[in-house]
Amino acid sequence: MLTQQQISDYRRDGFLVVQDVLPADIMAAVRAEYAAVLDRLYDGWLAEGRVPAVLGFEDRLVAAYRAGCDWFQPMDISLPGDRIAADTPMHFGPAVFDMLRAAPLLDIVEQLIGPEITSNPIQHVRIKPPAEDLRTGEVRAHITRTDWHQDRAVALAEADQTDMVTVWIAVTNATVENGCLQVVPFDGPQEILPHCPKTQTAIADGFIDADKVQPLPVRAGGIVILHPLLAHASLPNTTQGIRWSFDLRFNRTGQPTGRSHFPAFVARSRNAPESTLQDWRIWQQMWQEARSRLAEAPHIDIHRWKSDAPFCA
Repeated sequence: MLTQQQISDYRRDGFLVVQDVLPADIMAAVRAEYAAVLDRLYDGWLAEGRVPAVLGFEDRLVAAYRAGCDWFQPMDISLPGDRIAADTPMHFGPAVFDMLRAAPLLDIVEQLIGPEITSNPIQHVRIKPPAEDLRTGEVRAHITRTDWHQDRAVALAEADQTDMVTVWIAVTNATVENGCLQVVPFDGPQEILPHCPKTQTAIADGFIDADKVQPLPVRAGGIVILHPLLAHASLPNTTQGIRWSFDLRFNRTGQPTGRSHFPAFVARSRNAPESTLQDWRIWQQMWQEARSRLAEAPHIDIHRWKSDAPFCA
């Protein structure tokens, strides 16, 4: 639970670092679940002669990336923003589901947006290999460093008034060296800044004061809470290891999610506890059904910012 001082700090600054939130057993189960996913992928690539024979999650992850084998989308807990096919891979398992619904996590979210909590479908795993291993032209924010942006601005406009919070979960220690988050703390009232298509959808040039940037290291099992209008980015991973996190959002139930074509679910409800989702297999099925539907439908663009906008030209 947060103290009143922590809540006040969050309201004032737009962010809060909270150490040691996720229980060790939940984090261990997530690591084991992802190791099993990668082992299945890697064994297939090994049989095809595409990757070397190495063991261990981190070594296999880096070796697969160097070989050009994509593990990101098969491990992600969302469908991509580009064209979706009937066989687009994704991951939805019981350990991740338990992490999303962990009581210590939802207790904190409840203190910030109230007791009627929806798990928002704008969510990703972020596993960043060493920067020196990245391919030239790598643009996926979930793989490389993330450009400056506001979470409100990278959702659709339908959610501009939604009560929402981002929770960034550290699976490995996040340090300045391996690419932790960095933020520009609030300085009075905030608004949505102009964004432009860059490496990713990013805040237009000239709106970030470099002198105010603050890095946010956090230990594994800790979280960073972000207001949807907070400008933030991530540093490059200059170490020889990986940096692993999850980027989750929660919003007040009944309000737009900002990505209504993707499935959301009620994670906590004090008014109607029977409405909460309890079975991870239903969560998985919801995404599978969304994938089938979207594969047959016209593409829905998740970005509202265009390169010919005044601040981007």
